Amino acid sequence: MSSSSSLRAAAALLFICNCLVAVSIATDFVKDVDIDEWGKEHVKVFEDGASLSLSLDKDSGSGFQTKEEYLFSRFDVELKLSPGYSAGVVTTFYLSSLGTKHDEIDFEFLGNVTGEPITLHTNIYSQGEGRKEKTYNLWYDPSEEYHLYSVVWNPERIVFMVDDKPIRVHNNHEKDLNLPYPTKQPMRVYASIWNGDDWATKGGSLKINWQYAPYVAHYRNLNITEYEQGEDHPLTQEDKDYIEMVETEHMIYNYCDAYDKELVRECDVPIY
Repeated sequence: MSSSSSLRAAAALLFICNCLVAVSIATDFVKDVDIDEWGKEHVKVFEDGASLSLSLDKDSGSGFQTKEEYLFSRFDVELKLSPGYSAGVVTTFYLSSLGTKHDEIDFEFLGNVTGEPITLHTNIYSQGEGRKEKTYNLWYDPSEEYHLYSVVWNPERIVFMVDDKPIRVHNNHEKDLNLPYPTKQPMRVYASIWNGDDWATKGGSLKINWQYAPYVAHYRNLNITEYEQGEDHPLTQEDKDYIEMVETEHMIYNYCDAYDKELVRECDVPIY
C-alpha cells in the first residue's frame, strides 16, 4: 500500500470518545483548503495533498485556510519550522471565525536567533475579546523534525497540546463568571508565515535577516475530528502534572499577571 493510501486509510478510522462516535478526517491540501491570494506563489503541495509548505521572503509571506468551518472539534497538525536564524518570523496554526466579534484560538511561533529558543504564543478570543495570552519558550528545537500540535475545543474547555500532551487548559466560565467563551461561531483552520519583526522577537529589537530567506514552514497530516457533541476531554493526573511542569519551567508570560483582576476573574478559579 502506498504512503498516501495508508494516510487515507488511517484518516477514515473510527474511534470512541465518551461513548460518542467521531470520525477523524484527513485534510487534502489540494481539495480542502484555499490558498491565500497574497502569497500563493509561496505555497507548495506534496504527497498528493497530504503535506504543504509555506514560505516567506522579502516579497511576501503565505498562508491557507480550510474551506469548511467546524464547531467543537479536535484539530491536529504536524508542523516543522524553518531552521536557523528566524528572528522576526511568525509561523501560525490557528482557528478563527469572521467579523469584529470573532472567536479565535491561536498557536503562534515566534522566531529567534540561532541557538535561542523559539517562543510559542497562545491566545484565545471570544466575541472579539482577547487578553488570554500565555507564552512559552519551547523546550525542543521545532525545526529539527515534525511535532504534533493540537487544539481540543468543546463546550467545557479548550486544550492546547504539543506531541499529544496538554500544555494549557482554558475553561468555559460563561455561566459562573459571565465571561465570554467561543460556543456559537464555527471556525476555519488557518496557517501562515509572515514578517512580524516589528514585535515578534524581543519586542521588535531583532529583525528578519533576509539573507537567510526563504523561510519555510512545513505542514502535514492536518486532521480534524468532529464530534456529535462536545467531548469533555478529562485530564489525568499525569496531564495535570505535565501542565504544571511546562508552566513552571517554560512559561515566560501569563495574562493572569498582566491585567486588572476584574478583567481576568477566571484566574482566581481552580482550573481542575
